[in-house]
Amino acid sequence: VDLVNMKAYYFDGDNGENVRVEEIPEAMREDAESRRQQMLDAVSMFSDKLMEQILEETVEEETVHQAIRNGVIALKLVPVLLGSAYKNKGVQRLLDGVIKYLPSPMDRKYTALDLDRDNAPVTLTSDPNAQTSALAFKLDEGRYGQLTFVRVYQGKLQKGEFVTNSRNQRRVKVGRLVKIHADSMEDILDAGAGDICGLFGIDCNTGDTFIGEGERIAMTSIFVPDPVISLSLMTADNSQMAKVSKALQRFTKEDPTFRVHVDDESAETIISGMGELHLDVYVERMRREYGAEVTTGAPQVAYRETITRKSEFNYLHKKQTGGSGQYARVAGFVEPHPEGLNYEFVNGTHGGTIPSEYISACDKGFKSAMQKGALVGSPLVNVRATINDGASHAVDSSDIAFQVAARQGFKEAVRKAGPVILEPVMKVVVEGPGEFQGSVFKTLMQRRGTIIGSTEEDGFCRIESEVPLAEMFGYSTDLRSNTQGKAEFTMEFHRYAPVPRDVQEKMLAEAKGTDLVEDDGK
Repeated sequence: VDLVNMKAYYFDGDNGENVRVEEIPEAMREDAESRRQQMLDAVSMFSDKLMEQILEETVEEETVHQAIRNGVIALKLVPVLLGSAYKNKGVQRLLDGVIKYLPSPMDRKYTALDLDRDNAPVTLTSDPNAQTSALAFKLDEGRYGQLTFVRVYQGKLQKGEFVTNSRNQRRVKVGRLVKIHADSMEDILDAGAGDICGLFGIDCNTGDTFIGEGERIAMTSIFVPDPVISLSLMTADNSQMAKVSKALQRFTKEDPTFRVHVDDESAETIISGMGELHLDVYVERMRREYGAEVTTGAPQVAYRETITRKSEFNYLHKKQTGGSGQYARVAGFVEPHPEGLNYEFVNGTHGGTIPSEYISACDKGFKSAMQKGALVGSPLVNVRATINDGASHAVDSSDIAFQVAARQGFKEAVRKAGPVILEPVMKVVVEGPGEFQGSVFKTLMQRRGTIIGSTEEDGFCRIESEVPLAEMFGYSTDLRSNTQGKAEFTMEFHRYAPVPRDVQEKMLAEAKGTDLVEDDGK
């Protein structure tokens, strides 16, 4: 039942292709009248004209549609249309709603960054004659090569013209331009502002901006959080490595949150992402799409380390060999960063105690030491390193000598600065029937979860919590078994927080290859 025109819609045929409009069944009319009144009360907040018509009892259908559109564009109203995609029931009405209520490119204002003016904001227009600006938002590997999905924000893309990738300043030719219709394509000659189209034969990454001749601008980059979980990848034999390499190269271009690196110590290939399911999907795609036989190691949580207090250092690096030796002294202190930045270097030296050409070497030494903390070897964060004194030698001092002195002095200070381990804490939202609310609380609390809030309405509950990622492995199975499969959850990275003392002690013991043994309760 459509509450705007008060008609009942039926979708006949095997695929709901025959739309039939009838009067509302008598059994539903009273309920529909009540619901319509609720709808008009909400929608009238966005149209004075509709409010007057309600008072005069002369409501016009077009006025209601316009009021809904006003509310949607203001991001204060969400129209809900019912249907079933499985049999195409209601799909026609949904598409009509998209046209009626959602904004056209002329209803929205978009901004880009001017790369020549220190990223100053630039307002884009839907003028087809303006400089082209288009964003690559999705990559797909098809039978004709890489298909790049592009959304045009300003100007127009034309087949045969040259555009520039603002990330790497490479000029590329728009060879084949297509409009996507589900699983079929239609070749087109151009695409204007608001259009979504596909490009073939363009080498780019997700999030790249393509621009025409004129200013060097780029669309605002999407936020890419750091990975919070890692898996090691192993192949059955060397013949599989080529398939895995090809798959990983494609996945990293498609998804900025998916990272790959080779561990220097173990020589293992490590993939990192935003959660257990995220990585499971990519591993399964390697097997299905590339036929790669891969096995995975145990999930590794991306722990971090930080310091809790100020600590000073004064390190002398002195090494004499047959030729010129190495000499550098670096003094200063490390402290928790007051503004929460991951790393800051402060040069507090006076009188040239450390020659200016070696200051950057000290910074490099500190940065390299930040890669591995003093407790379990995780990267350090939220540290400010300050140098305030030092010494050099006219012959034996060098960049390398000052890098070594800074690195060793930094490590020495960190060990005395109360280092702690930080773990990623996820925001977990569980939704399900209210009858299982107690069971859901129990599953979260058992995993060191903190309940932030819960709401219950019409027998349906929503529970928000914060849970350490290390405790979330296998939670989907646990949740299903405790709620008869009726609850579901979403999880996203929230923040880093210090691990509890007992957990930190266990991690330190595992890092040293020993087991914790209780001794007289201590």
